[in-house]
Amino acid sequence: MLTSLKLSKSSILFLLMIFTPIAVTLEFVHADHIIIFVIAAIALIPLAKLIGDSTEHLSIHYGASLGSLLNVTFGNAAEIIIAIVAINAGLLDLVKASISGAILGNILLIFGLSILAGGFKYKEQFFNRENTGLQSSMLFLAIIGLAVPTVLTNTVNLADGGGGVNVGTQVSVQILSDILAFLLLAVYIAGIIFTFFTHKHVFTQPVSSEHHQEKEKSKEKHITHWSKKKSFLLLGLSMAGVIVVSEILVGSVEATTEEFGFGELFVGAIIVGIVGNAAEHSSAIILARKGKIDLSIGIAAGSGTQIALFVVPILVIAGIIMNKPFTLVFTLFELATIFLAAIILNLISNDGKSNWFEGIMLTVVYIIIAIGFFFIR
Repeated sequence: MLTSLKLSKSSILFLLMIFTPIAVTLEFVHADHIIIFVIAAIALIPLAKLIGDSTEHLSIHYGASLGSLLNVTFGNAAEIIIAIVAINAGLLDLVKASISGAILGNILLIFGLSILAGGFKYKEQFFNRENTGLQSSMLFLAIIGLAVPTVLTNTVNLADGGGGVNVGTQVSVQILSDILAFLLLAVYIAGIIFTFFTHKHVFTQPVSSEHHQEKEKSKEKHITHWSKKKSFLLLGLSMAGVIVVSEILVGSVEATTEEFGFGELFVGAIIVGIVGNAAEHSSAIILARKGKIDLSIGIAAGSGTQIALFVVPILVIAGIIMNKPFTLVFTLFELATIFLAAIILNLISNDGKSNWFEGIMLTVVYIIIAIGFFFIR
């Protein structure tokens, strides 16, 4: 029964792949923008999952440490590609909103739903406090990096009587953003070295003999793994698919927002933010349901930190390369919500255990913030 359930889920995922050629065809025949937007959004889900599966199989061939680095590099590939395409199209506010939404979606919605899913099966789940503590600290550091250019811009704007930021200040903010991007990226790389190499023992939970037996049984059931050639081939094809579909999605965003009357911030933060992380979201919830809360947190909270410290600097650097200036100036609403989300994440995860009610609280906080984004036009 369980095997058939797994096969049915896999079949559904592969069936969703058909939406990629459908999206391309609809774009070619200039179909309605809303239909194109919906189809392209659905098409991104299996493509993002395929990227994750490819890196997972590559980790089997290259070992856990390098496998983790591969997952770190490609885990947020869909978000990076969507954002770069949008930057090239000049939709800077949409990109910043999608970054905010991805961070909020991971540390509130997905972390919350994961705890909730696990809490319905287990009265309490225990996890590594060191890992969540590090993720929270790195997230606060990233918030400081985003806050300084934002507060500087708003301070100068107020000093000028609200007449807008002059050219000199814009140049200064751009230089500041470029410097901060490299600093945040350096911290992220240092964090990888700290977590996977110098202090690996701190973040590795002791494995019980019972869990070890489960792991061995699982290995026996899944003896056949993708070859290196197949893994790299599917990784390349899925990333190429994400690039094509992202172009289509971004091209239909403006018309869709106008049609429904949604603000650009709401579309970027909530819709694009959720779609870009759909594969990771489902994985985190399923792992929590299986009692693997540490892995679930690693995907949810860890991915939020990765976006803040890795994806954001990459986009600033991409802006430099494409001659499309991308600063770290966010709206005060975005900055405040990320800051508040980081606080509640730290408070809930501080004791090293979770229950279903904490999942409810995190999920409700996300819904409150999403409603706030909806009313921004």
